Amino acid sequence: MSVAEALARLDGFAVADEPLAPRTTYKVGGAAAVFATPRTLDELRAVSAVAADTGLPVVVIGRGSNMLVADAGVHGIVVSLAELCDDVTIDGTDVTAGSAVPLPVLARRTVAAGLTGFEWAVGVPGTIGGALRTNAGGHGSDMVACTTVVRLFDLRDGTVEVVSATALGLRFRGSDLADHHVVLDARLHLARGDVQSGEALLAEVVRWRREHQPGGQNAGSVFINPVPGELAAAELIDRLGLRGFTIGGAAVSTKHANFIQASPGGRAADVRAVMEHVRRRVADETGIVLRSEVRLIGFDDTPEIAP
Repeated sequence: MSVAEALARLDGFAVADEPLAPRTTYKVGGAAAVFATPRTLDELRAVSAVAADTGLPVVVIGRGSNMLVADAGVHGIVVSLAELCDDVTIDGTDVTAGSAVPLPVLARRTVAAGLTGFEWAVGVPGTIGGALRTNAGGHGSDMVACTTVVRLFDLRDGTVEVVSATALGLRFRGSDLADHHVVLDARLHLARGDVQSGEALLAEVVRWRREHQPGGQNAGSVFINPVPGELAAAELIDRLGLRGFTIGGAAVSTKHANFIQASPGGRAADVRAVMEHVRRRVADETGIVLRSEVRLIGFDDTPEIAP
């Protein structure tokens, strides 16, 4: 009854049983019982109120690049901010970007505007909102290096707060942002640069990614490096000869050991099973317990591999 009530109250910007697989980079998993695309803050507040009244969980998604959705789907409200938080404003060396803005798009726009400091993000397939939640990074930089201010929406009470990035607990592939925090937008401070040099760096980042990382259905690096800059998760997985290890329609990539590939038509359960097998093997043989970068959504139990 709660799902029907939610759909009735969110009529006009929510639909039932929306497939989520096409909205993730793994391309597997089930549907959202309620899929909402709010266009205004008032509509987002309506989602917050409905969730409080019905008890339905709320999950906010961007490009689905860091999540695995259960095959049974999500019995709750899945929210896309694509129609609410997609603006980019450039004022000198300050850039304000909505949480739904894709990182590669912003990287190219900042370079075109003669700015430097965000080129690394051209190879990361997520959005500003997800990137802040995990402090995404690469090629020697990350979100904490350039983010100054973040505007947050609180799903518990519908309030909006502007906070300094220093208050978010941003760290290597993590932050203090909780499930009730929704990033609306972020202000980045970049430096003046040269467009031609920036474009050359963009091309180099793209070339490196294509050379060293697999394409296809994956969520990028699965496990957080145990000792950043010294010991990589891929190195540990490689030592155990797990490249190519397969369960059903999922396998450890033969190109990069910290990537797990899903096959077309595969199952989320297979991807999770491979993740758990890799984690157990590494823990059993090295004593190191790997933490996952991938959010598991819609699973009934508490996964061992949860971040």
